[in-house]
Amino acid sequence: MQHPFLRTLSPLGNWLSGLTWLACVALGPCVAVAQSAPATPSVAPIKLIVPFTPGTGIDLIARTLGPKLSLKLNRPVVVENRVGASGNIGTEAVVHAAPDGNTWLVSVNTLVMNRSLYPTLSFDPVKDLMPVTLTSWGQLLLVTHPKTGFTTAGDLVKSAKARPGHINYASPGVGTPHHLSMELFKNTAQVFLTHIPYRGTGPAVTDLLGGQVDAMFLPIHVALPHIRSGRLIALGIGSDKRHALLPDVPTLAEAKAGQVNVDMWYGVFAPKGTPADTVALFNREINLILKSEETQKAFQTQGMDPAGTTPSEFGRVVERDANRWAQLIKTQQIKAD
Repeated sequence: MQHPFLRTLSPLGNWLSGLTWLACVALGPCVAVAQSAPATPSVAPIKLIVPFTPGTGIDLIARTLGPKLSLKLNRPVVVENRVGASGNIGTEAVVHAAPDGNTWLVSVNTLVMNRSLYPTLSFDPVKDLMPVTLTSWGQLLLVTHPKTGFTTAGDLVKSAKARPGHINYASPGVGTPHHLSMELFKNTAQVFLTHIPYRGTGPAVTDLLGGQVDAMFLPIHVALPHIRSGRLIALGIGSDKRHALLPDVPTLAEAKAGQVNVDMWYGVFAPKGTPADTVALFNREINLILKSEETQKAFQTQGMDPAGTTPSEFGRVVERDANRWAQLIKTQQIKAD
């Protein structure tokens, strides 16, 4: 059927105009596409800053969340490890980042410990960050080398009371959760153990396995293979309840070593001033990720229990923990240097 427009033309005009019309039909869409396709602006990646080295529990959390957040938000997400100064370097980078939703901190309760350990910091890690959500809880085990002969935390306490300072313990450094957990244990049990600080978990564990040091608090996923191989003895878990990965290991309270809860929290923070709707968006999406079976399995195999919260709930956890560790640091006269 002839196009209505062409029926009004003379045969020659019909023919010429038909060519013109066909050309328009053929070329028009191409021209239109060329004119309506401006260059797509590059989208800045979302950065998840981890203030500790790759391979840590915090790093695992960030690298589990990152790809899933990227899919949900349709934006690239990169994990950036900024290490140093017990986590203060990475934390400070987020404190001073633009509050535009592009930079986030994935951290652990070391953050609030540092508040009291480093009173000259140029920022307040509690007041200068916005809590977004808790991601998980982690437990610490009190372990010892088999040569000590201790089989329970009560054995360690009894020996420490009999020989103050004779027993030593390792930590990855002053102010780490491992260090302050032992100081809380010492304070609760009213015993004195000699602290041997190391530069990182690796060398501390190496000397513990070699018998150069007697005891240490370790995350479950770090201690578990050595406990199963018989190279370390689990004396108790610093939590209010036993853990599914080690159901036969008692809590420190059950082991007659006092009410010592040294559960570590992990969570996400934003620079102060980040819009509330942006914080709410990330809170919602991260909590959905935490509920997935894949995420829960990844966390639980590392001895961490997924647990999302609202920003305000997480804020209360942070504030409460900051006050608790500040009191211990003052009582035990712990200094970062």
